[in-house]
Amino acid sequence: MRKTTGAIGLGAAMAVSAVLGIGTSGAANAEPAKPKSLYPPSALVLTVGWGSDAATAEVQRAVTLSCRPTPTGTHPARAKACAELRSVGGTFGRLRTGAEPGRVCTKEWHPITVTAEGIWDGRRVSYEHTFANNCFKSAAPTVVFEF
Repeated sequence: MRKTTGAIGLGAAMAVSAVLGIGTSGAANAEPAKPKSLYPPSALVLTVGWGSDAATAEVQRAVTLSCRPTPTGTHPARAKACAELRSVGGTFGRLRTGAEPGRVCTKEWHPITVTAEGIWDGRRVSYEHTFANNCFKSAAPTVVFEF
């Protein structure tokens, strides 16, 4: 008699848990997949190094930059750099890399290369630009590579 009562009680408990959705199966309680953010991913690694191209440059400094939903990362001027990148639609080639008018630099060849690798607004980016020397890099009116 006890076994019958116990079996009926166990069956009733299982039926109630099935109706209420309380089970041991993780799949039954899984939430539908949804994005963690409304913003497309944006995460960049920016580098500055001595050398004539990215493959041979000796990296001196590197920072991270993410612009969505708010500017974050180790870049010292995150907000300005993000605003500048937004103004060119994340196309690094459209950043102004020429010297500001009136700036005088030597014609010494001591190349310095800047790079950007990562994701901008959900698309992969890879950028490289070589300046003749650090004076030309510093003379460029962009804060993206000023770190």
